[in-house]
Amino acid sequence: MGLDPASAADAVASCGFEDALLDDPWLRTDEVGKVASVVSAHPPVRAALLDRQRRFAQQPGGAVLDGRDIGTVIAPDADVKLFVKATPTIRAQRRHLELRKQGANTSLDRVLADIRARDERDSHRSEAPMRQAEDAAVLDTSFLAIDAAVQRAIALVEARTRAAPN
Repeated sequence: MGLDPASAADAVASCGFEDALLDDPWLRTDEVGKVASVVSAHPPVRAALLDRQRRFAQQPGGAVLDGRDIGTVIAPDADVKLFVKATPTIRAQRRHLELRKQGANTSLDRVLADIRARDERDSHRSEAPMRQAEDAAVLDTSFLAIDAAVQRAIALVEARTRAAPN
């Protein structure tokens, strides 16, 4: 594309994409993940995407959203919020395996450094920093296999929906 993710103007120019792009597996690549953290630090980008994200969150039948400011900024009134976390080392191991399956040749140390840098950047950005919503249930997946993590997430959602007043 030739756009600079560090440039707020270039980043905002990229916000008018078609929804079909969201299904593209390319979005799950390491390259895109790194750029997303840089681009999302620009307040104009966050403003440009906020309405789109909120409309998606409020669609009939509900929605599941994943992101570092979903429960605090995008959908603060969501019926159920989960704050999913794992240690940086575990996250790096999982991401490294995922990247290797995609054919990427990167070291575990590089992936861990990237995760730590992204966490630092996202936690300290001025606009919508990553933080746990006060009413979010915490799901620490550090030592859970994927099936166990999914089951725990379902149990947390079910517990929250049963406890919610009608």
